[in-house]
Amino acid sequence: MALALLCPGQGAQHVGMGQALAERYPAAASVFARADEILGYPLSRLCWEGPERELTLTQNAQPAILVHTVAVHTVIAPRLRGVALAAGHSLGEFSAHVLAGTLTFEDGLAVVRLRGELMYRAGVERPGTMAAILGLEDSQVVALCRESSGADGVCVAANYNAPGQVVISGDGRAVGRAVEAAPAAGARRAILLNVSGAFHSPLMASAEQGLRERLERMPVQDPRFPVIANVSARPVHTGAEARALLIRQLTAPVRWADSVRAMLDLGASRYLELGPGNVLCGLNRRIARDLPCQSLGDDPVALEAFEA
Repeated sequence: MALALLCPGQGAQHVGMGQALAERYPAAASVFARADEILGYPLSRLCWEGPERELTLTQNAQPAILVHTVAVHTVIAPRLRGVALAAGHSLGEFSAHVLAGTLTFEDGLAVVRLRGELMYRAGVERPGTMAAILGLEDSQVVALCRESSGADGVCVAANYNAPGQVVISGDGRAVGRAVEAAPAAGARRAILLNVSGAFHSPLMASAEQGLRERLERMPVQDPRFPVIANVSARPVHTGAEARALLIRQLTAPVRWADSVRAMLDLGASRYLELGPGNVLCGLNRRIARDLPCQSLGDDPVALEAFEA
């Protein structure tokens, strides 16, 4: 069976994440301890004890999720067989490249910390927001964004998460107009999200530039197995391509539904979500509903029982 690894993105963090894992497995505890050393502050304590408001900050949530994902992978790696592909949602794409060896753990952790800082700063410099639009076709959401954009702001589709679930992003007024117009366009719901910026939109241009400068100085290897890129929903085979697409990802939409379908086309027969939460397996039930998807995070019993 061709196994596809899924790595969660921002929003999956929660206080207590990884604590049971580290208490049960010395290898996982070592990953968290190494992260504390690399970052120079106790990320592990923040993950396990909070406070939630601090853990939720973009610059903390992103490294926390990557570390948790790597810790889970470290525990089960000796039992993994037949890994053929990987993909990650937004921040999770960096985690996927760490698992694939494209980025070292040290470099991956440092760059996602910087990414979070840059994204937070971009959100302060040019405030924006995001909203989830439920019940419309992708093309309808794109049209809604186009009609809601104007001289006072832009609105774009940011995350194509699953059929009937698209997140939009942009300037507050434009996103607000889209949310107000969504019911008349046939949307089941339109929900403003509590975020610190307009991620995956042109408002992240300054963050993209900062990330480019860092990644272009960083060694990036060819991945050991293909990683599906958010930007293209196509497999990445070289380090150079990975670097370019990770940079573009900040201002481009996350084509998650197409990424999961691409994995299907490439032979994936089983999905394994590594890290906090089970959001990606939930989305899979609407994209690849006939294939099994298992989430492995904090439950030591589930990790103990896991068989590749």
